[in-house]
Amino acid sequence: MKPQKGILFDSTQCVGCGECYFACKKANNLPETNKDPLKDRLSASTYNVVEQYGETYTRKFCMHCAEPTCASVCPVGAITKSAEGPVVYDETKCIGCRYCMQACPHSIPRYEWSSLNPRVRKCTMCHSRVEAGKDTACAEACPAGATKFGNLQELITEAKQRLVDSPDTYYPHVYGLQEAGGSNVLVLASMPFDKLGYVTKLPNDALPKYTMRALEKIPTVVSAGTVFLGGMYWLTKRRNEIAKEKQNGHERKDK
Repeated sequence: MKPQKGILFDSTQCVGCGECYFACKKANNLPETNKDPLKDRLSASTYNVVEQYGETYTRKFCMHCAEPTCASVCPVGAITKSAEGPVVYDETKCIGCRYCMQACPHSIPRYEWSSLNPRVRKCTMCHSRVEAGKDTACAEACPAGATKFGNLQELITEAKQRLVDSPDTYYPHVYGLQEAGGSNVLVLASMPFDKLGYVTKLPNDALPKYTMRALEKIPTVVSAGTVFLGGMYWLTKRRNEIAKEKQNGHERKDK
């Protein structure tokens, strides 16, 4: 089994330069949406943003949950957790239901509303780069060392050690270590995380567990719904086939 990879972001070291923002744009072939990274927001064209809270800078992008809720609710398996750790998206499987957007506890995925062939868009932790043995673009570009990419377990150990070594510098918590079952992105800060716009009222259990518990209580409803949808699909398909057969029959008579 491949060792899990992860990202450690230390907001106390971030200088707000936006190099991670621009590197993400370049690595993912994303269009320019704002020349000032501090004024941009997550969108279908922006996977990573830098935000300022007073004199503190922080980043927002996909947390790459250990047990991603977005993947658990996707009915066609368009979102999966890779062996290396990144949560990735296969646009060829997506049916546009957007359940992933509703399920994400961090409100990260965005939708291409203006596209005729819309996709769900989010950070993939530079999955292709990671598979090739490279660092993520954001980590590689950070001049201050605020973003670090590497072995997840080693990053967890390092994050915890930083809290021990500099208790006056950090708020005593590693964000992402426990929230919603943990994630492959860890964040350190000098203040409570809700003051930096992070979602903090999350259970420590992985959220797919709650999904399964809810489904277990309504097996008959789920089964009936599955049968109904399957039946509707068959009827619609059969109706189209009959219509096509009639049309072909009329064309043959006309000839």
